[in-house]
Amino acid sequence: MWDFSISTTMGIMRKTLPYLLFRMAVYFGIAAAYVIVTGTGAGIGWGIGAMGDEGFQAGATFWGGGIGFALTAGAIYLMREYLLYIVKAGHIAVMVELLDGRELPEGQVAYGRKMVTERFAQASVLFGLDQLIKGVVRAITGLVQGLMSILPIPGLQNIMSVVRGFLKISVGLVDEVILAHTIRTRSDNPFASAKQALVLYGQNAKPMMKNAVWLTIFTWVLSIVVFLVMLAPAAALVYMIPGAWSAGGLVFALIFAWAVKAALIEPFAIACLLQSFFKAIEGQTPNPEWEAKLDNASKKFRKLGERAAGWAGGGGKDRMPEGEAAT
Repeated sequence: MWDFSISTTMGIMRKTLPYLLFRMAVYFGIAAAYVIVTGTGAGIGWGIGAMGDEGFQAGATFWGGGIGFALTAGAIYLMREYLLYIVKAGHIAVMVELLDGRELPEGQVAYGRKMVTERFAQASVLFGLDQLIKGVVRAITGLVQGLMSILPIPGLQNIMSVVRGFLKISVGLVDEVILAHTIRTRSDNPFASAKQALVLYGQNAKPMMKNAVWLTIFTWVLSIVVFLVMLAPAAALVYMIPGAWSAGGLVFALIFAWAVKAALIEPFAIACLLQSFFKAIEGQTPNPEWEAKLDNASKKFRKLGERAAGWAGGGGKDRMPEGEAAT
């Protein structure tokens, strides 16, 4: 059914407990910031609304909370490069070390960050590379879907529409596996290593997508369970906010469920996918046919090749131009 060991994954989770605690501190800190700033905004709105009638006060409370929520979301959006650089990539680095049979030194959070810095130099480099990888993974998904859609199997189109939805969501897991290959190979050229990993992923796309879909289902089912559990405490928090609004409990429960997913559930899924990928590509070399397919199908794959050719090494001398990663 899948190509990874649950016991190995649990062992990785146990051995990277310092990183899990670090992730929990970061993501639950973000969730707390949402609650505090949103609550403060609602409180300010409630106070201002006291100058008007009951309807005006309710509206002012809602807009105050909404502005607080939006400000927090904007701050998190600006931090997204550093969350990937410091939190996610560092955890992937120590997972790779464990899967390759190496022991982790004391202070594994600092060790993981050191490994990421050696490979990518700056957060902007890693973030730009990650955006290119996501684009190429989507292209690979499209190529595999195209091959499956022409098979004369009754009802396949209906099945594929469901699978396609899960595959789109699972891209967020697969891109971190590609980054893991760059860390694992100790490459001085992260763009060239990512390009190689994408070709290897392409030629093993079907088994990798199967595992990614299973893990995506697992992460979202577990996240929904966490969301339902969080509804009651989230509603209690909203009750303590002046002029509490009915949608607040739902919003806060979603935020807490996201925090649990990012801190604990996603690392589990990534550890599983890393096992699948390393097992699938063992002894393989990039297939020139797949490289040609990707070169024809994906503009971002071609950009990846250009960045690989122009990479100047450590220090990020060949930094991703502003805004180019998103094109």
